[in-house]
Amino acid sequence: MHLLTVFSHPVAGTYPSAVLEAFHRPFKEAGHTIDTLDLHAEDFDPRFTRDDHAHFWGGPIPEGIADMHRRVEAADRLAFVYPVYWWGMPAMMKGWIERVFTGGWAYQFGAGVEDRGTEDIAASMLPGVPTTLIGIAGSTKRAYDKYGYSDAMRTQLDVGTFAYCGITDVESHLIYDVEGNHNAPNRDAGLTQAEQIARAFISPDRVARNAKEEHLNGRLAAAR
Repeated sequence: MHLLTVFSHPVAGTYPSAVLEAFHRPFKEAGHTIDTLDLHAEDFDPRFTRDDHAHFWGGPIPEGIADMHRRVEAADRLAFVYPVYWWGMPAMMKGWIERVFTGGWAYQFGAGVEDRGTEDIAASMLPGVPTTLIGIAGSTKRAYDKYGYSDAMRTQLDVGTFAYCGITDVESHLIYDVEGNHNAPNRDAGLTQAEQIARAFISPDRVARNAKEEHLNGRLAAAR
């Protein structure tokens, strides 16, 4: 098994790094290989540039993006580990998705961007690589539940981004309430949680899920 983990945090050695390490531990113990794509350490530019816009309209692929495609294609497991900023991914990671999940590689809009989706052609182009997301949240689960933040994140990320591109076997997790000295036990529990997520993720007994179908079925059930 080969895992690609996309990681975003500007300061090495902070709590998200410990979560990353805890998540990777079961992979290493099982002898799997890991490619850690640390966006800050690799100085990835998340800005959607003129070259990216030109590529969207059929121009050449921007420098460095094809290399990112190859790293994704080499993986049979994907993971994203990040601190939650404003109830979503950091701009660095969002920008990576915007620039790397390109038209013609991750999805197809109709017969091509020129027809603006008038042709009824399947949009998803990425293989169904099992994918897990781990967000590290400063706020409490109670706050997420009260305002529906976690559901909103799953709709946007699991369904609107990954399942749209063909990665329907995607699961999102949140580690809650980790800020401050008084929450040290929560941080310890979060490390245990990250390790448990990884063990379940690589387990031969794991059952693939379809986040898109689950989402739509849930909405239909709620509308009845």
